[in-house]
Amino acid sequence: MLRSAAERAQPDDPGYRALATAANAVVGVKVKALPNARSNDTLGEERNGSGILIRDDGLILTIGYLIMEADQVEIVDSSGTTVPASIVAYDHATGFGLVKALAKLAPKPIRMGSSAPVGQMDRLMIVTGGEEQTISIATVVSRRQFAGYWEYLIDGAIFTAPARMDHSGAALINKDGELVGVGSLFVMDALTPGERLPGNMFVPVDLLKPVLDEMCEPAGRKPRAVHGSA
Repeated sequence: MLRSAAERAQPDDPGYRALATAANAVVGVKVKALPNARSNDTLGEERNGSGILIRDDGLILTIGYLIMEADQVEIVDSSGTTVPASIVAYDHATGFGLVKALAKLAPKPIRMGSSAPVGQMDRLMIVTGGEEQTISIATVVSRRQFAGYWEYLIDGAIFTAPARMDHSGAALINKDGELVGVGSLFVMDALTPGERLPGNMFVPVDLLKPVLDEMCEPAGRKPRAVHGSA
């Protein structure tokens, strides 16, 4: 289990180093939306969440609603260093968002894992970013389709418990220090639809792989809206 492995690990153990590197790759994402943004009614004008450094060039994966109609974006690492960022893309089909830090970040990028092997009762690490980084262990309680009322559909969504309220853009990391999911929602029925068990829904990272190149394609000065329109 991830908890016991982490407890046994020492700073010079490969397992410890992999988990530490993965945790350091998670950063804070601070967003100020446009004053007249329609999404401010539900998301607020000032938004705070997390993102995950996935490339050496400063590319950061997050959850897309954080950066919807953004005016300013800043990245904060665990040391408190803050750098500006630009929006790269928001994929409406998966809910993933990409931003790019406009200055060099100290952490190393996380290794991309596969969400396919993740199953019920697996214990995984949830990491949020920023100066007050938090790490906890969660249990996968179900893998199933998630359908949002706003015409949003995710196959094989990962549901975990206990619930965390700071889930937006959080990293779901396996015992090998690999990213397997990105935090999206707080839900009341993580185990079975209609039955009360508070938890979180994570978007499987495997959904990113087919669309990442398209999301990163240049599209003038405006952020790309992939598989939909902003």
